[in-house]
Amino acid sequence: MNRRLLVTAAIAAAAALSLAACGTTRPAADIAAATTPSSGPITLTDATGATVHLDAPATKVVGTEWNVVEDLVTLGVDPVGVADVKGYQAWDSAVPLKNTPKDIGTRGEPSTDTIAALAPDLIVATTDLSASAVAQLRKIAPVLEVRSADASDQTGLLKKNLDLIARATGTAARATSVEQAFDTKITTARATLKDAGLAGATYAFADGYVEANQVSIRPYTSGSLIGAVNERLGLRNAWTVKGDKDYGLATTDVEGLTKLDASRFVYIANNTDGDPFADSLAKNAVWKSLPFVKAGKVTRLPDGIWMFGGYASMEAYADAVVHALTK
Repeated sequence: MNRRLLVTAAIAAAAALSLAACGTTRPAADIAAATTPSSGPITLTDATGATVHLDAPATKVVGTEWNVVEDLVTLGVDPVGVADVKGYQAWDSAVPLKNTPKDIGTRGEPSTDTIAALAPDLIVATTDLSASAVAQLRKIAPVLEVRSADASDQTGLLKKNLDLIARATGTAARATSVEQAFDTKITTARATLKDAGLAGATYAFADGYVEANQVSIRPYTSGSLIGAVNERLGLRNAWTVKGDKDYGLATTDVEGLTKLDASRFVYIANNTDGDPFADSLAKNAVWKSLPFVKAGKVTRLPDGIWMFGGYASMEAYADAVVHALTK
């Protein structure tokens, strides 16, 4: 997948939202203890079935995809190398980098020379990276692959991936804390929406992009990570189109929105790539005729949360949705 097919960002750092990186209020001493790596050799089986051997918990780690970078930072592990650092900073500012990692190139084609110079203990990649690229990386250091997405159980995959990375870095206790904080956040957000009379509200979430002067709209179906979180928040996904088997994403156009029965349309855009809804569709007659547009029920969420990220991004997303729907 290219950047446009994988990317679309949203949310965070809005002044009206107080977003903690992981939503936990545990004392600093407890968090420090939870992130202290254990010792001794580790043997893991990654998402591809490959066996990964480590002499000790990894501390010098490279991340080739933004969701695994987010997981590492969330676990208290500062990656020494990150693919497309500037892109990460633009699209995943909900979980900012705490160090200055080396930029290892693009997410689809990381530089093996740059990574080799870092002498990492571990390289964490996803199953979106090509087999040939992974084979080259395995010549440098152990490679732990996590599954990129799974439309059948996106939130289950969040846990599976975080737990696997935590085992490799000796931060299992921290992972448990993060997962518990997420459950608490979602429970609280769901109750807030219910108290506001929004339980079961029909809700459509999308992003869009312009190609050849045509606006393509990408629905986040119930199989997407956003769709899964929305359902846990007690919202009803208005999209009826079928998404792909991994990311749960579909494709439509502005005419396709005429079939959408939604009380609220929420979308993400990014100042880096522009806003096709506010810009390209502003004068479009079909767009202006849609019920939720005429009712003023269209909301762009703030930039900064990676829609294909981890627990911290999804906590920030939940905060943003509650703010958008209840303001």
